[in-house]
Amino acid sequence: MITQLKLLLKHLWLDASDAARAIPPDMLERLARRVAASERRHSGEIRICVEAALPASTLWRLDGNHSLAALTRERAVAMFGKLGVWDTEHNNGILIYLLVAEHAIEIVADRGVARHVSAAQWQAMVAHMASAFKEQRYEDGLTQALEECSAVLMQHFALQPGASGVHDAGNELPDAPLIQ
Repeated sequence: MITQLKLLLKHLWLDASDAARAIPPDMLERLARRVAASERRHSGEIRICVEAALPASTLWRLDGNHSLAALTRERAVAMFGKLGVWDTEHNNGILIYLLVAEHAIEIVADRGVARHVSAAQWQAMVAHMASAFKEQRYEDGLTQALEECSAVLMQHFALQPGASGVHDAGNELPDAPLIQ
């Protein structure tokens, strides 16, 4: 009970300003440019979402049946839906989700991408970035996540040579990371 209370207080203490300190405006701009550059090479869509903390309504579900890791994953999946990453023309959207309070990252891929990449491969990508986030090197970790996701999209959804650099549906999602 004490552990749950400490966790709840930590998450209630943090807000969007903490996420904005972790990802300052100049970093947001660089990440948006990297997303845009990546999307000129494939038909996929990549969104980055950085949240300072889990909402209290989510944390109250922490019990013997729901671990913090499971709740973080559920929140990432919820944001995947809320941000419309699932609704791309080719079902090849990817959400890179960072939870600052826990230095946790989740990658959620739509079914068009997921059929090409095993759960173990996604987990390996997340593991590659874990040390950067634990050391609060958020730009390094997010850049690595973006590069690894881009490589997957290039392998399976590359634009054909001579294409204009924008796929048929255009840029379906914002390139700028969402900070909240």
